[in-house]
Amino acid sequence: MQKLVTKLFLMTMILIVTACSFESEDETLKDVKKVTETEFSSTGVEPNTELEQFSIYIPNNLEIVEKGKSNLILEEGDQSYVVFNNVFEDRASELNYKTASVAENPNLLESFTDDGRFGYVRIIKTDEEEYELQVGIGGIKITTYSPLGSLESDAEMMMKIANSITNTSNKE
Repeated sequence: MQKLVTKLFLMTMILIVTACSFESEDETLKDVKKVTETEFSSTGVEPNTELEQFSIYIPNNLEIVEKGKSNLILEEGDQSYVVFNNVFEDRASELNYKTASVAENPNLLESFTDDGRFGYVRIIKTDEEEYELQVGIGGIKITTYSPLGSLESDAEMMMKIANSITNTSNKE
């Protein structure tokens, strides 16, 4: 009997510790909002990659798998990040945000303004374990699909990338 009580106690403790170690969806969404707003307001990093119409910072853990004039697909393992840069929209443009805001029931949709720039973050739960994450600044948007536990770090990295983009074309 004592062994049974001990086992039940240990199992209960394991469940409590495990449950406490995972952030809730609400806590994660608050953290994502905070980290994207902080990264949006930062001075940003210098681009390290020159493309046809823009320069961009690409973290070492990401690899370019496809590029077009205004699109770029980055990958890390089996996760893709789609970068879209509309050179005809400036940093204050709300076009991508307005498009993002028509989605039904987003889990998070927040916008930020700073020094003549407009940024946003949107998260939509797509299934039990995956979320569509989109961040943008003006005519720039980056989209990926992430599990709850990766949303915060992905959002921070994506806003850092978006913040680094500098248009180099003459908008031909």
